[in-house]
Amino acid sequence: MINNDVLRRIRYTFDFSDDKMIAIFALADYNATRAEISAWLKKDEDPEGEVCKDPYLAMFLNGLIIDRRGKRDGPQPEPEKRLSNNAIFMKLKIALNLKAEEVLEIIELAGFAMSKHELSAFFRKPGHKHYRTCHDQILRNFLKGVQLKYRRSDEATNPSVWK
Repeated sequence: MINNDVLRRIRYTFDFSDDKMIAIFALADYNATRAEISAWLKKDEDPEGEVCKDPYLAMFLNGLIIDRRGKRDGPQPEPEKRLSNNAIFMKLKIALNLKAEEVLEIIELAGFAMSKHELSAFFRKPGHKHYRTCHDQILRNFLKGVQLKYRRSDEATNPSVWK
């Protein structure tokens, strides 16, 4: 999934202002500028838009975890140089403090169903025999479900906005 799309969906779902986005990046020890954030949030076809590279999305997600759950003791995690859908999914699950049952309920809100065993395969280490790659469709459905659960407006329940 495109990092910019993940960033846009999270911002929209939680109605983050530019200042809040900057503050979340700052929690992960990155001083994002308003211009950077604006460029990352532009539509894909906009010529002024820039690609949000993996380390920047990782910093944002790490900052989101700190914002929602607090700083953990000891050294803070380094942002990943390469992010997979599995890592994005895991970071969002941690930031939102979700248990497996809650993740399944969120995915069902988006009209998608899976078993607890299928879900746990996404959160295993890549070398594990039951590891499964999280495809874009799964992450999109999870983000759509998160929007339906957490967005505070009539738009969250209006499917015409999801196009």
